[in-house]
Amino acid sequence: MNFKNNRFRFLSLPAKEIRMEYAENILGTIGNTPLVKMNKIVEGIDALVLAKYETFNPGNSVKDRMAVKMIETAEANGDLKPGGTIIEGTSGNTGMGLALAAVVKGYKMVCVISDKQSKEKIDILKAVGSEVIVCPTDVAPEDPKSYYSTSRRLAQETPNSWYVNQYDNLANTKAHYESTGPEIWKQTDGKVTHFVVGVGTGGTISGVGKYLKEQNPDIKIWGIDTYGSVFKKYHETGIFDENEIYPYVTEGIGEDILPKNVDFSVIDGFTKVTDKDAAIYTQKLAKEEGFFLGNSAGAAAKGLLQLKEHFKKDDVVVVLFHDHGSRYVGKMYNDEWMKKMGYIE
Repeated sequence: MNFKNNRFRFLSLPAKEIRMEYAENILGTIGNTPLVKMNKIVEGIDALVLAKYETFNPGNSVKDRMAVKMIETAEANGDLKPGGTIIEGTSGNTGMGLALAAVVKGYKMVCVISDKQSKEKIDILKAVGSEVIVCPTDVAPEDPKSYYSTSRRLAQETPNSWYVNQYDNLANTKAHYESTGPEIWKQTDGKVTHFVVGVGTGGTISGVGKYLKEQNPDIKIWGIDTYGSVFKKYHETGIFDENEIYPYVTEGIGEDILPKNVDFSVIDGFTKVTDKDAAIYTQKLAKEEGFFLGNSAGAAAKGLLQLKEHFKKDDVVVVLFHDHGSRYVGKMYNDEWMKKMGYIE
């Protein structure tokens, strides 16, 4: 109905339908993380460099994506049953993602972690209800005391348990093929030319890499590795060289095994970053970009600079940053620790 007066005309409209928007639980907030332009650190790179900022996930890391996917797959397969116990060897971030899902879905969570991981990671896992078992880092994977062997043994000994095995569980890669890859393609309007990411279990680089190359085979996929890890040499030579394996400080990337999730066929190349550079660039990201991120982000940032000869002016380079700086305040963000390690004076 219309109404008139000397100055205004009023139009009556039906009441606007009000729709509430909310997630059914915290797991519904995983994914759809932003791309953020990098500026100061990449001044020497001609290309547009965009950070896929994964700390916006509820567990503050990219690992939330694959944690839920692996659990949902195990539920569908009957491997994970109601009231069961989830057991995993983790550097902390996968454990956090699994722990959040365990809380929501009513499972128990046991995280087996190496002693090189930060105290913050251990405390955070305990804070969300996980039991945490710490194992030595400086042992071979097949050693009974390693976190690989310990997690497998616990799964065998614990009734109604499920061993996740993120390294060989291909739902890890599938999570990134179905979510992270499509997000990057959509957010860049299909203009992405390079994808750069640290490699640990291999799920992120393999899932994203496979998806992006299906959209455009010319997209280059670059892995960031660390000294003490086998990935770079194996990719270049096909040789698993045990002489490449030795303890390293950098957290979240590199391995002394070849996980099934690493699909070397979609990876165009690797660059290795030192522990010192990874730690220094972790701080640089915070102080120069306002990016409060984890240790692997520092490695990825330095790796970007090492790869700059491969980037041209019109390229769109996406680098994925895995996790949040709060897990590293006692190490890479602590100047006393940095001095003790000989990384700064």
